[in-house]
Amino acid sequence: MFTDFDFDVIERALPYLWQGMMFSLGLTLLAMVGGIVLGTLLALMRLSSYKVLRVPAGTYVNLLRSTPLILVIFWFYFLVPIAVKHITGDSYAQGIGPFHSALIAFTLFEAAYYCEIIRAGIQSVPAGQVQAAQALGLNYWQATLQVVLPQAFRNMVPILLTQGIILFQDTSLVYVVGLTDFMGAASKVAQRDGRLVEMYLFAALIYFILCYLASFFVKRLQSRITPPR
Repeated sequence: MFTDFDFDVIERALPYLWQGMMFSLGLTLLAMVGGIVLGTLLALMRLSSYKVLRVPAGTYVNLLRSTPLILVIFWFYFLVPIAVKHITGDSYAQGIGPFHSALIAFTLFEAAYYCEIIRAGIQSVPAGQVQAAQALGLNYWQATLQVVLPQAFRNMVPILLTQGIILFQDTSLVYVVGLTDFMGAASKVAQRDGRLVEMYLFAALIYFILCYLASFFVKRLQSRITPPR
């Protein structure tokens, strides 16, 4: 199988693969930031004593965590134009485009997972911290923003980054809306040049190296920020 392995096809495809990798990393970063921001809001809603906030947030999280990501991408790419046409009555109404559809889908999907991570992180902060902050004159929201969340995020950083690694791997699903990420670029070159073995092995190697290095960094970071017992 490897007797006629062609390294030249990989070398010729590097500029195209680099563009795909930049797309994958960019989408990962944007969706991760958006997911953490929205996930934090959802976590605070889930921890709220008000049912009107807690129930919708819990329903959202359970719904998204029970739905395949590829289906969420389909929702925004195919159903949004239909919804816009129905609301506006304009039969020529367009969607929001493949990139924005994918970005919104990834952000909303990851927010459900980040919500649970952040909620657990907030609950890991001792209640005495909140009581001490309130004794100093801080109200609930000031104590949450200035005391609880900084400590919670310090504890959550390794898990948040691990979820980011999973998100990076999931970006390969953007092919369903016609976008070209790193995996999509490798697949197109493989099909065009008829060199499936070379391109798919190279893509697998790059994914392994990046994810392994990221996981190693997360472990080192976790060992540094975890207090000794």
